[in-house]
Amino acid sequence: MRNLTLTAVAATLAASPALAASGPFFSLFNSDFVVLISFLLFVGVLVYFKVPGLLGAKLDERAASIRSDLDEARRLRDEAQQVLASYERKQKEAQDKAERIVAQARREAEQAAEEAREDIRRSIERRLQAAQDQIASAEARAVRDVRDQVITVATAAARDVLAKQMSAADGDALIDAGIGEVEAKLH
Repeated sequence: MRNLTLTAVAATLAASPALAASGPFFSLFNSDFVVLISFLLFVGVLVYFKVPGLLGAKLDERAASIRSDLDEARRLRDEAQQVLASYERKQKEAQDKAERIVAQARREAEQAAEEAREDIRRSIERRLQAAQDQIASAEARAVRDVRDQVITVATAAARDVLAKQMSAADGDALIDAGIGEVEAKLH
């Protein structure tokens, strides 16, 4: 600090306008000398009240505050980058999970479609089998109905023929023979 003051005084004394003044330099009538004395007194008062030290302390405080703010800003930036990385990681995980869910849903849909096709195929087979069974049953019923009808018609025709050809004695003999057969089979 003293070096600064001495340098300022030396620079003031060596200044060319002060040397260019007319008359004696060390006179109170010389404005350059009065300004020099005022300036030196002002600098002396500033030094006496330790203003340069206070200014230095204030500048140091300001530098420390700025340094602290910069450190805080760096810390916040690092924290923000960590949060951003965390959110990007979570977004990627969520996207991967969504893709897995979609793939699983696709597989399940394909499996459900395959099962539905298989169920439809089995249902068609059952219906075809049921239709074939119904057709076979209808054919058997139709054959049975035709046989029953043929038997009924043949029996009626035979009765008519027998009734026309058979006498009462022949009828009684046939009835007795039938009763005898039934008795033989029952015993």
